[in-house]
Amino acid sequence: MRAIALLIFCFSFFGFSQKNQLFEKANELYNDGKYVESIEKYESILESEVHSSELYFNLANANYKLNNIASSVYYYEKALLLSPNDEEIKNNLAFARNMTVDAIDTVPDVGFAKILKNFVTTLSADTWAIIAVIGVFVFVLLFLLYHFAQATSRKRLAFIISVASLFVACLSVAMAFQRVQLDNKDNPAIVFAQESRVKADPNKMSEEVFRLHEGTKIQVLDTYEDWKKIQLSDNSIGWIPSEDIKLLSNF
Repeated sequence: MRAIALLIFCFSFFGFSQKNQLFEKANELYNDGKYVESIEKYESILESEVHSSELYFNLANANYKLNNIASSVYYYEKALLLSPNDEEIKNNLAFARNMTVDAIDTVPDVGFAKILKNFVTTLSADTWAIIAVIGVFVFVLLFLLYHFAQATSRKRLAFIISVASLFVACLSVAMAFQRVQLDNKDNPAIVFAQESRVKADPNKMSEEVFRLHEGTKIQVLDTYEDWKKIQLSDNSIGWIPSEDIKLLSNF
């Protein structure tokens, strides 16, 4: 068993070393201005199911140099998913978006909906769930203390805090479910077709509602056969051929 484990480790280490060498070679090609060759190297690493923000970022940079609008936006977005606080990725993504044709207004959330969304998204669903569990645990502990305490002041304090803990637990459960719903609705994609005709219904004979061009970011709402129901940032909705877009959630 030890020999097998050692053999697996050696193969894994060898594979990692090869991928690292391939990444360095791709970087050298990029620095030499050989962007097409560097893209081929980066993509070969992706084919081995290796994913990192650095890999996607460099791949986006190479595509940007070649004015490949959709690919550069797509890979910057992928890099940002893995490193959401990276300012360099955000800046480069902004430059790539400037190359896109479609200028789509964003309809902002307002009022209570905006406040609720900002509050829910401050924490992940898992974190909200952990807070809920802690709240229930504190509630049970303090409720027992209330039940067995002799002094009136202690019983009152235990009761007040236990009720507050139960409220926090219930609120956290609600926020966890809300965060899951928001995450499930978030299914972004990038248009790769140079020009795509978006239809009112999922068939080619349907009325055209608007056109989109490469590099535009959309939200996918539904799927029907070879069509995707999409929504833009201005809340416009239509159906686009599945082959015209690439989902960002696919790794």
